[in-house]
Amino acid sequence: MSATPRKSGAVNVRRSDVMERVADDIREHYLSPLIESIRDNGNVMRLANMNVTLARQFGFCNGVRRAIDIAYAARRVFPEQRIFLIGEIIHNPEVNRQLDEMGLLRLPWRQMDASYDMLTEGDVVIIPAFGVPVSFRRALEEKGVSIVDTTCGDVVKVWRRVKEYAQAGITSVIHGKANHEETIATASHALGQDGRGHFIIVFSQKDVETLCNYILGRGDKSEFMRHFGSAVSPGFDPDVHLLSVGMANQTTMLKGETQQFQQLLRASVLHRDGGNGTNFHAFDTICGATQDRQSALFELLETPSNALFVVGGYNSSNTTHLAEIAATRQPHTYFVSGADCLLDLGHVRCFHLGEKRETVVELPPEAADTARAWNVCLTAGASCPANLIEEVIRRLAALRGCTVPGTATA
Repeated sequence: MSATPRKSGAVNVRRSDVMERVADDIREHYLSPLIESIRDNGNVMRLANMNVTLARQFGFCNGVRRAIDIAYAARRVFPEQRIFLIGEIIHNPEVNRQLDEMGLLRLPWRQMDASYDMLTEGDVVIIPAFGVPVSFRRALEEKGVSIVDTTCGDVVKVWRRVKEYAQAGITSVIHGKANHEETIATASHALGQDGRGHFIIVFSQKDVETLCNYILGRGDKSEFMRHFGSAVSPGFDPDVHLLSVGMANQTTMLKGETQQFQQLLRASVLHRDGGNGTNFHAFDTICGATQDRQSALFELLETPSNALFVVGGYNSSNTTHLAEIAATRQPHTYFVSGADCLLDLGHVRCFHLGEKRETVVELPPEAADTARAWNVCLTAGASCPANLIEEVIRRLAALRGCTVPGTATA
C-alpha cells in the first residue's frame, strides 16, 4: 500500500536578508536612472532635435515588481534545488529571458503534461503573476513540491468574488480573453468549491450582444452555444444559468469597455425581470495599475506629438490595450517590444493590432528631418521594465543624431 503524498504549502521566500540582495539584482537588471530623471523633470526630456514626453504612469506595476522579486528571491533561497516556473512569470520576453539565465526551468501552462510527472518533493515550483487553474494548484500540492506563489493580489480579489458568486448560485460573466492565462484561472475559481458553479466568458461587443439578446428571449439556444463554444463552464445551460449573473473581468481589460458591457448586461437583466435588479451583480475588478496607465495615456494623448511609442511584450494584454487606445487618437502609434525594433529613421518593426503579427512599417517623413524638432510620446505596459524604455529612447536619439545626457535636462 503506497504512502499518502505529502501536501505542501506555499513557501515565503521574502526574507529581509534575501530581499536586500534581490533589490540589487532588480536595480541592475531592470531599473533606469535616466527614466527616473525624466520623471523628476515632469516626464519631459528635451534634446537637440527631439522632445520626449513620457506618460504620467507607465511600466512596472507593484504586482509585476512583486512577482519578479519573489522569483529572484526563490533562486537565492533555494540555490541548489530545481526551480520550475509555470509558463511565463509575466508577459515580457526580457524578464523571462533573465529568469531562464538564472537556471529556472519551464513547465507548460496550458496543460499538465509528462513534465509534471517528473516533479519530486525536493523541487520548487513558481506560480506566475496570472495564477494557475485550481486543478494545477491541487496537483502541485499532492506532489509535495515547495510552492512559491507570485499571483497578483488584484487577481486574487477577482477569484474571491467569483467564488462568492458560485456559492450564491450566481453565474459569473467574465469579461476577458478566453485563452488568456488569467481568465482561464479565474474561470476555474468560478466553478466554486464543489465544482457546481458556472461561468461564461465574453470578449467582444458581439459576445455581449449575443448574451443580452438571449437574456431578452431573442436568441436561439443552439446558435448561442455554437457562438460561445468552450467559453462556458461544463454543463452550461443558458436557460438555467443566466437567471442570475454577476460581472467580473480579467484585470487588464479596457476599463471603459468593461463598464459598457456591464451596463448592457444590467439593462437586459432588469428589462427581463421587470425592473427587479436582484439578479444582476457587479464588482469593479479592473486593477488599479491598469486604470492608472490607461488614464495616464489619455492625458498623454492631449500632448501634441509626431509619433507615440508603446513599449512592451506583444502577448501582454494591458500593453495591447494601451496600443489600442493610442491608435484611436494618434495615427502614428507604434507598438514595439524593444529598441531593436527601430530599424532606421524611415522604418520600424512593430506589432500590427489588426493582423495580430509583427510587421515593418514606415515612419512619418518628419522622423528623418533632423533639422527640426521631432516630438515623441512614450508609454509602456505594466510588465515592461524601465531599462527597455530607456533603450528605446536612446535608440531614437541615436538615429536622430542626438546625445542623451546622463540626466534629463529642461
